[in-house]
Parts: sequence; C-alpha cells; structure tokens
Amino acid sequence: MDAVLVIGRILFGMLFVTSAIGGHFMATDAMAGYTEMRGMKPGRPLVLLSGLGLLAGGLGIILGIWIDLAALTLAVLMFVTAFGIHHFWTDSGEARQMDMVQFQKDVALGGAALWIFAAYAGADASRFLLTEPLF
Repeated sequence: MDAVLVIGRILFGMLFVTSAIGGHFMATDAMAGYTEMRGMKPGRPLVLLSGLGLLAGGLGIILGIWIDLAALTLAVLMFVTAFGIHHFWTDSGEARQMDMVQFQKDVALGGAALWIFAAYAGADASRFLLTEPLF
C-alpha cells in the first residue's frame, strides 16, 4: 500500500506543478486577463503568487516536504479559486456550465488536499517523506 500512496501523491502533485508552470508562469498575461475579468485584481501578481503556491504545494506533496503545509496551501488555493474565479452562479448559458465544472473540480481538489493534510498532520514521519510534517 505504501507504493500506492506514493504513486497517488505523485499524480496529485503533478497536476499542480504542471498547472503552475504551463499556465501561471508560461501564460501569465492570458491568465491575468481572465483573473481580472472575473473580478480579482491585480491579475498579474495574483496569478504569479498563486502559481508559486501551486508549484510549492505540488512539489511538497510529491517530495514529502512539510506535506501537511503543502496540502493546506493547495486546499486554500483551490477554495479561493473556486469561489473567487469560478463563480458560475453569476454566469449564464455555456459559460455557466463551464464554470460550474471548474468550480466542482476545484472544490474536489481542495477536499482531497484537506484529506492529505488530515492524514499527515501530526503523524509519525513516513519512510516516504523527506521531512516530518510541520503541524
């Protein structure tokens, strides 16, 4: 089962690492425009800051470095994004459906990150973590 946990952590963390690099850092201007269009300003600093959080959180999950803090960081980012960017209840038509899917995805990812936080916070260090949990 330890191997399954490590594989799951790698797959979960990779989503955030690739999102940070491919979206937040390589398409900063496009994401900043969308962020501001959805009402969160200033877009560029928020996109870069959230990209840094996604990258640090994803790597923390993958490598097992302060995994509880990494998971909590990702959970907060997912909930802020869900409610701050993907507020589907203000949209109509196809845009409403697209944002509802993104909202549900972010809430589910935030829930999974909270599960990881709860599973590792205060736990004895696993042989598959580089550091002990912070909390």
